Amino acid sequence: MILTARGIDVVGVAADGLEAVAEVRRLRPDVVLLDIRMPNLDGLEAARRILAEFPGTRVIMLTTFDLDTYVYAALAAGASGFLLKDVTPEHLANAVRLVGTGDALLAPSITRRLVERCAPGAERVATAATHRELAALTPREREVLTLMGHGRSNAELAQELTLSEATVKTHVARIFAKLQLRDRAQAVVLAYETGLVTPGSG
Repeated sequence: MILTARGIDVVGVAADGLEAVAEVRRLRPDVVLLDIRMPNLDGLEAARRILAEFPGTRVIMLTTFDLDTYVYAALAAGASGFLLKDVTPEHLANAVRLVGTGDALLAPSITRRLVERCAPGAERVATAATHRELAALTPREREVLTLMGHGRSNAELAQELTLSEATVKTHVARIFAKLQLRDRAQAVVLAYETGLVTPGSG
């Protein structure tokens, strides 16, 4: 009702995770909104199955944040972001629209705090392999990725780096292409996994 009232076409509804996966196969929606906690199959596993079969589908997870410490795994699996369950109707609709256009990350500062709290091994030193992964980036791109890992939006990146938003978007697009990332959610995860950003570093 919330989404339909705001002009978003809701093509299907599922009662549990198994039904959600089946409905995605049948309906091929652009965006899937999943609750982490669902009967029969939880949202995390449903997201994994959906994204493995339909990598172009965008997934948003709903979480209570304090309890759902495995949201990090959802982001790592390819979810485009997550929302808190007390999100306003307007924010929910705007989030679905943003993700539907290929944009993410939703609430980057919240996701950054979540990753800091939940990322397994977030405090470890990056390995040589992960350093090689980042070697494809220019110094400016590494700087942009680091700031994305800290939860900065494009507007904040532009202000902090004294660049236009168009230039920032170009840097972000190149980072995604070089590192084969879907969106900002995966960029944040990668920044932590490679040790480029560490908990409490800013």
